[in-house]
Amino acid sequence: MFCNQVCKCSSLKPEEILNVDPSFNFPVYAAVHAIAHALHNTLQCDSGRCNRNITAYPYMVLAELKKSNFTLLNQSVTFDENGDPNYGSYSIVFWNQSADAQEIGFHNFYPNLYFFIDNSKIQWKTKESFLHESAQCTVQASEFHLEGDYLLAGLFDIHHDSSPVVQDRPEAIDCSSKPFILSSYRRFQLMRFSVEEINNSTDLLPNVSLGYEIFDHCSDINSFPGILKLLSVDGLIQPWAEPPKNLSKVMAVVGTHTSTQALTVAPLFMMDLIPMVSYGAASSVFSRKQNFPSFLRTVHPNKDVIEVIVNIMQHFNWSWVAFLHIDDDYGNDGRELFIKKIDGTEICLAYTKGLDQHTNYSQVFRQIEAQKITTIIVFAPEWTAEALIKSAIQQNVTNKVWIAGDGWSLNKELPKEKGIQNIGTILGVSEPKVTIPRFSDFIHHSKGQTHCENAEQSMFCNQVCKCSSLKPEEILNVDPSFNFPVYAAVHAIAHALHNTLQCDSGRCNRNITAYPYMVLAELKKSNFTLLNQSVTFDENGDPNYGSYSIVFWNQSGDAQQIGFHNFYPNLYFFINNSKIQWKTKEVPTSRCSQECDEGSKKMPDGIHRCCFKCEICPKGTYFNKTGNPYECINCKDTEWSAAGSTSCNLRELEFVLFTDSGAILIMVGACSYAVLTVAMSVLFAINYNTPVVRSAGGPMCFLIFGCLCLSNVSVFFYFGKPTASSCVMRLLPFLLFYTVPLACFVVRSFQIVFIFKIAAKFPNFHSVWIKYHGQWLFITVAFVTQALLLLFGNMFAPPKPHNETSWYPDKTFLVCEMNIKAYVGPMVLLVSLCFLCFIFSYMGKDLPKNYNEAKSITFCLLLLILTWIIFATGSRFNEPKNVPTTNALAHLFSLYSFLLFYFMPKCYIIICQSHKNTQEYFQGLILNYTNTISQ
Repeated sequence: MFCNQVCKCSSLKPEEILNVDPSFNFPVYAAVHAIAHALHNTLQCDSGRCNRNITAYPYMVLAELKKSNFTLLNQSVTFDENGDPNYGSYSIVFWNQSADAQEIGFHNFYPNLYFFIDNSKIQWKTKESFLHESAQCTVQASEFHLEGDYLLAGLFDIHHDSSPVVQDRPEAIDCSSKPFILSSYRRFQLMRFSVEEINNSTDLLPNVSLGYEIFDHCSDINSFPGILKLLSVDGLIQPWAEPPKNLSKVMAVVGTHTSTQALTVAPLFMMDLIPMVSYGAASSVFSRKQNFPSFLRTVHPNKDVIEVIVNIMQHFNWSWVAFLHIDDDYGNDGRELFIKKIDGTEICLAYTKGLDQHTNYSQVFRQIEAQKITTIIVFAPEWTAEALIKSAIQQNVTNKVWIAGDGWSLNKELPKEKGIQNIGTILGVSEPKVTIPRFSDFIHHSKGQTHCENAEQSMFCNQVCKCSSLKPEEILNVDPSFNFPVYAAVHAIAHALHNTLQCDSGRCNRNITAYPYMVLAELKKSNFTLLNQSVTFDENGDPNYGSYSIVFWNQSGDAQQIGFHNFYPNLYFFINNSKIQWKTKEVPTSRCSQECDEGSKKMPDGIHRCCFKCEICPKGTYFNKTGNPYECINCKDTEWSAAGSTSCNLRELEFVLFTDSGAILIMVGACSYAVLTVAMSVLFAINYNTPVVRSAGGPMCFLIFGCLCLSNVSVFFYFGKPTASSCVMRLLPFLLFYTVPLACFVVRSFQIVFIFKIAAKFPNFHSVWIKYHGQWLFITVAFVTQALLLLFGNMFAPPKPHNETSWYPDKTFLVCEMNIKAYVGPMVLLVSLCFLCFIFSYMGKDLPKNYNEAKSITFCLLLLILTWIIFATGSRFNEPKNVPTTNALAHLFSLYSFLLFYFMPKCYIIICQSHKNTQEYFQGLILNYTNTISQ
């Protein structure tokens, strides 16, 4: 035979086979018949014969199997869409005295669910009831239950289901088989102590007693039997019953420890407004009263812990951090709050990871090392933190700063781990250590008694601890986290019940029927003092009291307090740095990028604002430490700065002072010019009727002298601090009054040429010119035109003071800013007059010597043009400070050119060559000119 087709069963007797366990016999019988019926339908055997021409394949048989519907031994055999049987039932059996499995009931699935047990057929081995046996071992022997007038419920995770298994059917979890949490057991004992203390008090509830029903709530999702028992009335739960009828005896619930546990059970208690006072559930969601109307807590919400953690980081200037959290409601809430809290700060979240039983810690630490993260926040309960820290020791993680949340900062076991000193410095946030009076005596007394082990085994599901072997010292030396919140929770309920029952008179009014919603109303108004702590709640049911300690795990393994964070009555944060012994011998740094040097701005480098490059602020800008770190601010026009500056310096303001040597020389020259002009005017006035004065222009000379003097005024406005008016006066007098001398020279040149060359040809024009005083009319028109051009130009674009900063970084030259367009018209007019002078001067080049003004006027004009070309070129390349001096000098040269090279020769003739200043001399010249022309 083929392999595994050999039995060697020939010696078996028929009776042996027939008397063996018949389990699963009908399923085998039904399986073979189901296949046969499927093959029957595949081969179309309904006609009495099967069609052998059909080739049957397994997939064809499978298709018919899924459609099975036949009767076998009075049982209808069908399958559902998952291939599971849609038929059958189960028998409930009892092994009787004859060792037979006697049927005592059944459970039908199809066609309708039905369950039945006949209790009378059961012969109990104990001959008496289960409850009676429990009574034989006194109820007081169980730590989970205490009779009282008013019942409190307690939910403590004495054991923790760290590796939940996905189940395929409802099953209550056996918590006692899960890992034991000694710190939670201490909290459990603290509730028992608190109730006993209240019952022994003659002030709080003098003539009534509190009882409790406590359950080991070890699982988030599988610990419901205890919850349902608390909510039941006589074994039944009637959610449709009208309150306050048929309510549970539970007045309030103390618990649960974790946020996820609270989220799963709280809605059940909220339904009947049974107060639930948690000592450890810190997620923000519980502050929403529309979802959790009867939920209060004596532990601070996550936002307070996160605030302390962020303050620690800001205190040490840590900005590049990892946030590791348990992957549940508590941890995810902490992460979201942390992200919101650091928004707008210098702190960056470099890495975050949710931790669970499947986390690859090696990969987590590799990613942290890759990003050069020094500070690691661990926001998790003690069992998750223990796994993380132990893995860090194994992975040889060193020189880190660990910031512990309040869930494990006071852990007593981790400091004993070998190698814990190598992983770095551990700081933490914890509740202040509070010594609860007489609790130590209670533990010693409780653990000093001998308990009946069978007592706990006879209690309800998850009211078993198996903790009798624990020594008092083990309980008292364990992590005391959340102890005061448990103590405060029980006392808050007791005070609320005190007010509900009107116990202020020394006795409680037992005629008052207390309901949970009445206790809830009083709980919200709580205001009492407990161990020097004022206990109150805000409108969200969160504690309105308390503080956090900041601890450091020292060399001895103790959580040494190094600071605190007070919330009430005023916020106050303090850390004593001297108490911290850093593993790195100095305060570690945790940054993505090192801070920029002074005078440098940040340039983003990646997605995190903590990662950046540095760029030195260029000259003319500065870096403001308190401003935007990503920009360099431009200095004002009146300020300057070198590259990499943190502030601007005031520029040195410069302009030509009246006391400058150059300004003094020019002003002396201007004054001398005025004196010389007056002197010439006097000389010309004395010799007014002489031929030289008459040929120079006669009365027109005095107009020229006067206008040249008025033009000279402009020179003085080039010195001193420029103002709007002084800027206007630098050009206005010069351009306006300088127009008159130029117009006079045009007229003078034209008249000489006209008399000698044109008058004879155009006698009528000459008569009109003489009759209407053409020369004065021309001068007036030129003056008025120039005046109008200057008026319009200064109205629409007047010159104004301007800070010139382009030449030197540390100096500002105060100059007058001229609008070229405003002076185009006046300059064109002056150039036009110069051009006419050139033309008429050239036409009179062959006139009598004393009447020939061409040479002198031409020379003056050439000197004028050359002067302005030189000074304009010099101003272009000169420092702004020297431009006013250059322009003033150009004005003075322009004025002196006419005075020295036109009028000075006339004065010389008048003074030194008086023989040439006679009528006879001039007539001789005219006669010679006439003879020359006639020849």
